Amino acid sequence: MALASRKTIGIMTAELIGRPASWRARLGAAFGSLKLRITLGAVGALMLGIGLTSAVLLHQAERDTLAAQRHRELDAVVHTAADLSQRAVNLQRALQASARRLDPATLADDTKLAAFMESQPVLRGMFSNLFAAHADGTMQIYADAAGIRHPALNLSERGYFQRTIAEQRAIVSDAVPGRVSAEPVIVFTYPLLSDGKVYGVLGGALRLAAGRELLGDVGDEHDTDAASLLVVTDLQGRVLAHPNRKRLLQSLPTEPRLAHAFADWQAGGSAAEPAGLHLEQPNELVSAAGAAGVDWMVWRVMPQSELLAPLHAAQRQSLIWAFGLIVGMSAAMLALLWWLLRPLGALEHRAQHLFDGTQDPQQGWPRTGGEIGRLSRVLRNVGVERVQLETLNAQILQRLGSVMRAAPVGICFTREQAFELVSAEFCRLFGHAERALIGQPTRMIYASSDDYNALGPQVGQAFAAGQAYVGEWQLRRADGSLFWAQLRGAPVDPGDRGAGTIWTVNDIGTQVAVRTQLEWSASHDALTGLANRKVLDGRLALVLDSLPDSLPAALVMLDLDHFKPINDTAGHAAGDAVLRAVAAAISSRVRTSDLVVRLGGDEFALLLEHCALDVAMGIADKVRVAIGEIALPWQQHTLRVGASLGVAALSADTVDALAWMSEADGACYSAKAQGRDLVRAAPRSLALA
Repeated sequence: MALASRKTIGIMTAELIGRPASWRARLGAAFGSLKLRITLGAVGALMLGIGLTSAVLLHQAERDTLAAQRHRELDAVVHTAADLSQRAVNLQRALQASARRLDPATLADDTKLAAFMESQPVLRGMFSNLFAAHADGTMQIYADAAGIRHPALNLSERGYFQRTIAEQRAIVSDAVPGRVSAEPVIVFTYPLLSDGKVYGVLGGALRLAAGRELLGDVGDEHDTDAASLLVVTDLQGRVLAHPNRKRLLQSLPTEPRLAHAFADWQAGGSAAEPAGLHLEQPNELVSAAGAAGVDWMVWRVMPQSELLAPLHAAQRQSLIWAFGLIVGMSAAMLALLWWLLRPLGALEHRAQHLFDGTQDPQQGWPRTGGEIGRLSRVLRNVGVERVQLETLNAQILQRLGSVMRAAPVGICFTREQAFELVSAEFCRLFGHAERALIGQPTRMIYASSDDYNALGPQVGQAFAAGQAYVGEWQLRRADGSLFWAQLRGAPVDPGDRGAGTIWTVNDIGTQVAVRTQLEWSASHDALTGLANRKVLDGRLALVLDSLPDSLPAALVMLDLDHFKPINDTAGHAAGDAVLRAVAAAISSRVRTSDLVVRLGGDEFALLLEHCALDVAMGIADKVRVAIGEIALPWQQHTLRVGASLGVAALSADTVDALAWMSEADGACYSAKAQGRDLVRAAPRSLALA
């Protein structure tokens, strides 16, 4: 048993200290510095505080900014919708004022009607085109930017024209294709009345392709952001006004910036609310309001990113300034700590020589106050006590070595799953030299990793109960051979698992072999090597206790045919030989999971677990054929036997093992009664199948 002296340890320590450190070691030492750790900790706390404060303030600012803008957007869309409604009213009033000056005689005279149109420059400027038609739908005159003409058109099939005649009131149409221009338009109409009857219709159209004709100056005062979007739709979601003309008359869900908001509006009942609505749209602020009197919806969209961009820019700038401040404070803090902790470097240098024996334990310690001074005094006292303790330990270890060399059993001391001390008998048992074991993991002496992993919890449980651990395990020698040993372990200090464990090892290979032979004999037939009735009873009990999870299963009872004459004529030795041949034949035809049992005499049984009746019948028939093929030469004769087999399937209502065996026995007797060399199933099993 090797013991390292204090002087040897000191020399090794000095060598390690004097060895040049690699750049990785120097880097690791730098990051292990207390000064750097304190500085990094303070910097980390400062950065965390600044980061959290910035995040909270930014979140609050974003929320307040979005809330304020949401109110502004709602006000803007409400005003836009109100302005659009007022514009529609103004257009209708303008039509009304002109309609009152258009009498039936003028409508019937093309010259007068043309003069009338020429006299309406303001009204013509308000619409893309003006027209006048008789009550029967015949268009009498049409005026637009190209001039005045008399197209041969009839408007009687137009819905807005029919409603104007029928309801005798001003109408604003849905978006329709113009009869002259073929472009999508919104038509404003006013009935021409005389004596309470409609004699004609005066109308004006606004081209949707020219968005300003529909909107006029509505919304101009609110469109301060180029990224914002203003859209007008009818209540069905068809686009009436959009900056992109290709979107006109398309469904609003085709506009990506409003698709989710439109679905949200529909889910809320599609209310044309003049007071305005806030609608959900990812990454956008969406407001909508209904234009009273015309069944239109005004939609305003503003991207949140544009709105929050100044906040994010301000945050980035503040973080840059904060980073600069942190760097400066870190440098100042590191310099201050270096100055304050200079005595700690002297203490570190002296502590490196604490156990090498090159200096007096009482000398060389830095004289300072505070925590470093107290630590210096503690380490000095530790050095003095260490010298005394090492002297005492050397004496104890010398005596312990004498005991372990003389002990008749293997003894070892382990700590942290490694060997620290081993006796001479322990080395002999395992065929290892002492130096080959000291410091090596204890796992090396176990037969397998599974055994080693299973031992740990058992030892822990015994120690936790205040008891020594005793167990039997297969262990491995140096040459790879295995032997059975009894392990006994006890903790060095029950209150400190880290103090290690004392183990004794006894070779019990002979005792285990004897015990194994006795256990095998108690559960097997000595003649055939098959399991006996005791094993069958145990397995049957397990199968029945597991019902219904053990279904399907089958029990086969087998009785040899023409066996008694062999015993009577050829002798019991011949009978024994036949029985061994039968056992071999049966075992060759069953599955590895099946249990083959000799019940006694020429009776055998097979327990087929997880086996349906049809499969069990097939296995039984293979066994019958194999037995029938036995031809055993014996004293100038050939010995042959047959077999009758009965099969009984397990059912969920099988009462017990005896009832199950009785069913199989009954089937076996039935096979013998029907001529032998047969396989028969119990009637109850056939009914279940």
